[in-house]
Amino acid sequence: MAEVEKNVEHFLNLIRQSRRGKFKIYIGMSAGVGKTFRMLQEAQTLLRNGVDVKIGYIETHSRKETHVLLDGLPMVPRRKLFYKGKELEEMDVQAILNLHPEVVIVDELAHTNIEGSKNEKRWQDVMEILDAGINVISAVNIQHIESLNEQVKEITGIDVAERIPDSVLKEADEVVNIDLTADELVTRLKEGKIYTPDKIERALKNFFQSEKILQLRELALKEVATQVERKIETELPRNSHLKPERFMACISSNHEIAKKVIRKTARLATYYNSKWFVLYVQTPKEDGDKIGLAAQRHLINNFKLATELGAEVIRTKNNNIAKGIIESAEQKAITTICIGKPHLNLFNVILSTAVFNQLLNKLSAADIDIVILS
Repeated sequence: MAEVEKNVEHFLNLIRQSRRGKFKIYIGMSAGVGKTFRMLQEAQTLLRNGVDVKIGYIETHSRKETHVLLDGLPMVPRRKLFYKGKELEEMDVQAILNLHPEVVIVDELAHTNIEGSKNEKRWQDVMEILDAGINVISAVNIQHIESLNEQVKEITGIDVAERIPDSVLKEADEVVNIDLTADELVTRLKEGKIYTPDKIERALKNFFQSEKILQLRELALKEVATQVERKIETELPRNSHLKPERFMACISSNHEIAKKVIRKTARLATYYNSKWFVLYVQTPKEDGDKIGLAAQRHLINNFKLATELGAEVIRTKNNNIAKGIIESAEQKAITTICIGKPHLNLFNVILSTAVFNQLLNKLSAADIDIVILS
């Protein structure tokens, strides 16, 4: 009976997938590369070819060349809301669902909706639209991808608040990079095609510096290459005889370091299109409230982050962290274990145990790699 139910569930999932809308995302290294421009060009082409396309939400940022492309494109009126005494506008998801166009254009995928909206984030609105069988074309900048948060902060010095989980990109049927050289982007800025004149000088001194643009450009190119690789692996299976990669991030109650290990392991798992896990081995010293409320709250937030990034979270109790790692690695058929730098509490605990050599020997015998993340 259980087997029959499983088969029925699988069949229903196939039906739902076939009914789901197709999802295309344009990625850029920064504002001003031309993502919105390209989406509107595509919308105009679709309209000329008789496709029922509508603008669900677009933000031209008063750029003349972009605004011109709105001419003739049917727009879904925005929903007006009052928040803290101000009238604000949001995308009207229900109106889009009611109109049910063939294709809808949704800009600024990482946007946070006004408090009181049905969904907290616009990407969640998009998932709802896709589930209704409507095709979506959207756009996002590379700095808004969750697992790249630390790298973007190191490059730009900015902690980007609005982010999308990497799983949103995995949902996309197509991911397209809108690429410009650093010189071309700076030229566009100086010509007033990105920001108003009063913001240009400040932008040149901060975000729009060649070395920063080049690094963000590299991130964008790598991200799109990874998505293409994933699509190839999914649609053109090969090397099926090889043991699939399975990553496991080992974290401690150290909040900041754990967050970095989770994000970097997420990047590795995304690159290899592999299943991955986050392991927390709780020792008797960390039972109950011994680690404090703040540390407990941080742990819960890190588990939530890991889940959002696609990991399966494992919490296990063991007197010996190394043994806990071995047991979980064997149980989950892990190929690569990821831990933080040697100065981490976790690593020190492992080193201080008598079974560290046993850990290395066991992992070596099981052909499991250890990656120490900086």
